[in-house]
Amino acid sequence: MKVLHLISGGDTGGAKTHVFALMNKLKNLADVKIVCFIKGPFWDELQNIGVDCELVEQKNRLDMSVVKRLKEICSCGIDIIHCHGARANFIGAKLKKSVNIPMITTIHSDFLLDFDGIYKKIVYTGLNVYALKKFRYFIAVSSGFKRMLISRNFRPNSIFTVYNGMDYSKIPGYVSKEDFAKRIGIEYDENATYVGIIGRHDYVKGHDVFVEAIKYVIAECENVKFIIAGDGNNRKSLEALAEKDGVADKLVFAGFVKDVYSFINFIDINTLTSRSESFPYVLLEGAAMAKPTVCSRVGGIPDLIKEHETGLLFESENSEEFAEKLIFLIKNKEQAEKYGKALKSFAESSFSDLSLAKKHIEIYNSVINDYKDEKRYDAVISGYYGFKNNGDKALLSAITENLRACRKDVRICVLSARPKETKMKYQADSEPRFNVFALNKAMKNAKMLIFGGGSLIQDATSSKSLLYYLYVLKRAFAHKLTVFVYANGIGPLKDKNLKKVKNALEKADIITLRDELSLKELERMGIDVHGGKNISVTADPAFTISACSDEKVKEIFEKENIPENTEFLCISVRKWHKNDEKFKEKIAMCALYAYEKYSLTPLLLPMRFPHDVEISKDILDIIKEKSAPCFMIKSMYDAPEVMGIVKKCASVLGMRLHTLIYAASSEVPVIGLIYDKKVSGFLEYIGQKRFADVENVDVQKIKEYLDDIEQNREKTVKELSEKKEILYEKAFSNAKLALSALEKTD
Repeated sequence: MKVLHLISGGDTGGAKTHVFALMNKLKNLADVKIVCFIKGPFWDELQNIGVDCELVEQKNRLDMSVVKRLKEICSCGIDIIHCHGARANFIGAKLKKSVNIPMITTIHSDFLLDFDGIYKKIVYTGLNVYALKKFRYFIAVSSGFKRMLISRNFRPNSIFTVYNGMDYSKIPGYVSKEDFAKRIGIEYDENATYVGIIGRHDYVKGHDVFVEAIKYVIAECENVKFIIAGDGNNRKSLEALAEKDGVADKLVFAGFVKDVYSFINFIDINTLTSRSESFPYVLLEGAAMAKPTVCSRVGGIPDLIKEHETGLLFESENSEEFAEKLIFLIKNKEQAEKYGKALKSFAESSFSDLSLAKKHIEIYNSVINDYKDEKRYDAVISGYYGFKNNGDKALLSAITENLRACRKDVRICVLSARPKETKMKYQADSEPRFNVFALNKAMKNAKMLIFGGGSLIQDATSSKSLLYYLYVLKRAFAHKLTVFVYANGIGPLKDKNLKKVKNALEKADIITLRDELSLKELERMGIDVHGGKNISVTADPAFTISACSDEKVKEIFEKENIPENTEFLCISVRKWHKNDEKFKEKIAMCALYAYEKYSLTPLLLPMRFPHDVEISKDILDIIKEKSAPCFMIKSMYDAPEVMGIVKKCASVLGMRLHTLIYAASSEVPVIGLIYDKKVSGFLEYIGQKRFADVENVDVQKIKEYLDDIEQNREKTVKELSEKKEILYEKAFSNAKLALSALEKTD
């Protein structure tokens, strides 16, 4: 593969370090050429790394005469052009008009914050934004930067994420602590704690937050010194701030430091206080020397610095919280050392220059294949998405993650009621589900329709939703897409709708179902389920979702004021037009029984907001009137977090299907409240037949189920554990089938 890199040539910051780290290994995996447009530190050092490089010098930033030479270079069989930075982006955008070669740019920083001063912001930032709009493909150097690009209306499918990497086997030499102290004009004190930060003195780097924290730290800790390495226009204002706070004697300005490892070796705690960041190299350099680290929670920093694992994080601009984290490390040196060692181990395993180069080769191949492909999407996914229903959010999350696990660069478009939210949340392209023109445009540009999960083919709620989904199928057939009915629950259906559904489903290429009851429903409508058609029973995609960490659940419980060390009966209900007249009172009676006999504290868990909140609160109030403790989850959480909450419960009394799925997946015994056959069908499918009808709630039966669970808990948990592994494999097989079918369309 022939790759042409364009970069200004005067770079000195993270972009320079990133490109050099990339070239260190990429030169062994591809035929690489780098073109620079000005002389500078980057160009000077480039001569020594063994990569073909050329200076095509610009007279000024708007000099486009360089495009002529670039066209000559491109005529020699370049496969992909890769730009870095504002200058290269603008030139690349102009070159794009003359060459039919895929072009990608790396977003090393927040491009709206790259330039200081009114003139530069208006002119240079404006030119860069103009250029970026001409690009089709982007590399973000952190997950945070990918989210930033999506929020600014760049297409999620065209944005790839890589993390900075470095060669940990070749850490450059550094001077002793004593020698470095002399260099910056201080005397080294081996009993002092040195807290350091390195970076240019720009507002975005948050050095003022660093200085403001000093007064809080020295009020709690003795013999602490603070050092700022780097230089810039804001130095005088930082010096003035230190004087104002009376901490100037505790702060040293080291100026520009060329050998960064001498600085890192000297300090005891490495910090970064940025207001915006990509994925800063200084953290990888600090990791190489196992330095305890405190950073602002911005950009891609949390991808490396994981709270209480590989370091500590604070909210951007919060100098008091920053100081608290520093004080903790200063007073707990043993724990600080553990964080430093964990950071080094994590960085070496996940952020090497070789992994950086290999990832780029993957991206280049994906871009080249996409550029050649007439279709924009591999699959359009249709379902009940964008309605703030946790179960359907879980389905979409599972489907997209499973597809990407099978093929990293699978191109997805989701039909959603809230496309902007869907783009951000699932990092996939999205179109409004009720916009006929957008729907047809998406299908015209796709190869497959994934008719995605849930109970789409049913008329229990209304015939309107069924008519919508039949229309979606009709349009997919019209556009000659491969149609995959993906882990659906079928029914209930009124007799008048059976023929319409049969006619649609018989045209589908693949049908997978989430339970045996759905298979019987297909048989009822006259479809030959054992014939030549590809029809099988798999499992709900949500079985592939993993619960969040115990630490995250602890945070949620603290936020919701819920006691952590408590055994809970989780209750998930919904408002339903056929609910028992005494439904709320009866559910409260069951909850009180569980509390009085087994000390299970009721925990109400709304699954769809705001629809489930009112009925949950009513039950909560009834229980509290009886002077029993009771709690309710009041905020909306994602599927892994809700699953984490369910996992902390002893048992679940659930009406919402996905609450029961989360419980079964977490080996938590369940009692179902049947408002729809899909609930009983699921429980029968997994061999757990404890359920009651919501139209006539049998309190005594539910009490007996609670007794049975408590008396046979070990047996029930074992049954769920054995079933869980099987269901996971079946659920994941849906994605494998989808990708196998896609390969046949390529």
